Amino acid sequence: MPDPGPCCPPPSLAEVLGRLSARGAGPRPAPPPPPTSMPTSSPPASVPTTAPPDASAFVARLRQGPSGLGTTGLRFTPRTPPPAPAPDPPETSGRPAPGSPIPGLYHHPVPEPDPVRVAEVGRRIKRWAVDEVQAYPPEWEDQFDGFSVGRYMVACHPDAPTVDHLMIATRLMVAENVVDDCYCEDHGGSPVGLGGRLLLAHTALDPVHTTKEYQPAWEESLLSDAPRRSYRSAMEYFVRAATPSQADRFRHDMARLHMGYLAEAAWAETEYVPEVFEYLAMRQFNNFRPCPTITDTVGGYELPAELHALPAMQRVIALAGNATTVANDLYSYTKELESPGLHLNLPVVIAEKENLSPKEGYLKAVEVHNDLMHEFEAAAAELAASCPDPRVLRFLRGVAVWVDGNHYWHQTNTYRYSLPDFW
Repeated sequence: MPDPGPCCPPPSLAEVLGRLSARGAGPRPAPPPPPTSMPTSSPPASVPTTAPPDASAFVARLRQGPSGLGTTGLRFTPRTPPPAPAPDPPETSGRPAPGSPIPGLYHHPVPEPDPVRVAEVGRRIKRWAVDEVQAYPPEWEDQFDGFSVGRYMVACHPDAPTVDHLMIATRLMVAENVVDDCYCEDHGGSPVGLGGRLLLAHTALDPVHTTKEYQPAWEESLLSDAPRRSYRSAMEYFVRAATPSQADRFRHDMARLHMGYLAEAAWAETEYVPEVFEYLAMRQFNNFRPCPTITDTVGGYELPAELHALPAMQRVIALAGNATTVANDLYSYTKELESPGLHLNLPVVIAEKENLSPKEGYLKAVEVHNDLMHEFEAAAAELAASCPDPRVLRFLRGVAVWVDGNHYWHQTNTYRYSLPDFW
């Protein structure tokens, strides 16, 4: 694996700005290109060393991709410029129109995802879910279609070189939702006994190494229910495309996710309403983190382990997961209120613990989301300035675009989500 260069640990932003001021703003040579697990374009030939004027502007440039001579091949697919996104509708009093963003929510609009890719991903994932893993019975078909997973994944991964790359993320996303639905939520899920079910499902991602006598029984158990069949198959496709380091990274993040599931289940069993900080701690684990952390695999390249493990990079990834998960709490608020019992989400917890009305709790949760987004963008900009390795910049761009695509899907999925009338 190539030496990533002198950026471990990264210098402070102030040190970088001082060095840049002393030596001027000329370009510096890039480190060698990263090893790839699948064919991909080369990294940028050079990296500008001018520090960003502010975090949001710099992250906006990351989202757009590289510019200048020799960088045409590094643009997101499709190659032709996408149409400009429609402006957000003005805020009005009452319930926002279906498909509108949450008023006051800090986000970045994205172009409509490529409809050809959306259709092909949708066709392939349904065939996989029905024919390969029997993930859902026929009576769930409308819910599967309403999830619009093809539109979701194409919006989140516009730099995927091929539909095969997109399918890596799409299978994992569907498998994670099958586990959530069948073990935790809508379709037979329960907090009772969840730990045992999750542990055995996790072995479909992180295989058991046992004796010859008991190995066949474990292998047979992986086919015993839809969650385990889905995890097993999705992971098999993933490891064919990923490096060993990327696969181990994903297993770690899925263990984090399952730990968050267990914390939420424990609170449900004891009818405990956590403090706001406790809820946010749980949501750092029970969140979207496994999705943006594989953006390099889906993009057909690798962010090496020593760069992924940088504390500054881990902070960026954690903030991205936290912000997108709070956005999910906000968009799914009315859907969850219709479910039986007390369903914990950030607006509910804030209202309960800070003695606020439901509307006040919801609007304060919007502020929490916005604060997390600003922290995410500031952390990404600082890391990009202190460690301007092309692979770091490309990965940061992938995470930022995933955050935007995730919001787009929540905003536009009117089959699943509607907003409260708090404005």
